[in-house]
Amino acid sequence: MSPFDLTDRTALVTGASQGLGLGIAEQLLAAGADVLVLSRSEIPAGLVASAAEAGRLVRWYPVDLLDAGAVDRVCADVLAEHRVDILVNNAGTQARYPAAEFPLEMWDRVLDLNLRAVFQLCQLLGRPMLARGHGKVINLASMLSFQGGLTVPAYAASKGAVAQLTKALCNEWAAQGVNVNAVAPGYMDTEMNAALIADPERNAQISARIPAGRWGKASDIGAAVVFLASAAADYVHGAVLPVDGGWLAR
Repeated sequence: MSPFDLTDRTALVTGASQGLGLGIAEQLLAAGADVLVLSRSEIPAGLVASAAEAGRLVRWYPVDLLDAGAVDRVCADVLAEHRVDILVNNAGTQARYPAAEFPLEMWDRVLDLNLRAVFQLCQLLGRPMLARGHGKVINLASMLSFQGGLTVPAYAASKGAVAQLTKALCNEWAAQGVNVNAVAPGYMDTEMNAALIADPERNAQISARIPAGRWGKASDIGAAVVFLASAAADYVHGAVLPVDGGWLAR
């Protein structure tokens, strides 16, 4: 059996209706996992068709991750029906304003989704993993876990915190059989980066710094998540894995 085979594993992915989350869900299905999706938006029909063709389960649980009570309830529903072996905290948001003008209500929204919801899901779905002595948690960090960025102070703060949370949970959970790691996507050709892609100057600056010569794709992140979710990464704990085409190395 391949060490990357996820057959008989169930993965829960947040925000998998589009972008990186959808690419992650597709790669997990291809590796043999069943996939549960927590998101506000319904999952695309193509993902359902792919799961059916592969003989895998995919199920959508509608939830607003900004609502802590709703997260509690949906996780209770999930755990009543499924054993969650893999948690992928992908859902996130950003807002662009100069720091001196950044609205506090937007700051709270970004931190609530990008950090509070991540920790809450780690708690709720990590507890059964700890009880079983096995599980995989993969958080989505960012290049802005390492850099400060421009006009995205809340996003940078939240993703820096996600990297540190990943390490903190590793220190408590690794000896109990639960791997907690993070993937730090580089510049991805997704909806979230539409403003950067449309800005000729920033697009050129970013592209010139990527040794691989291209922006990343959702499947690039999905493949890294499959690795961290698999037996091949059983001795990988507390890592923040850049998947950036070499951007950090330049």
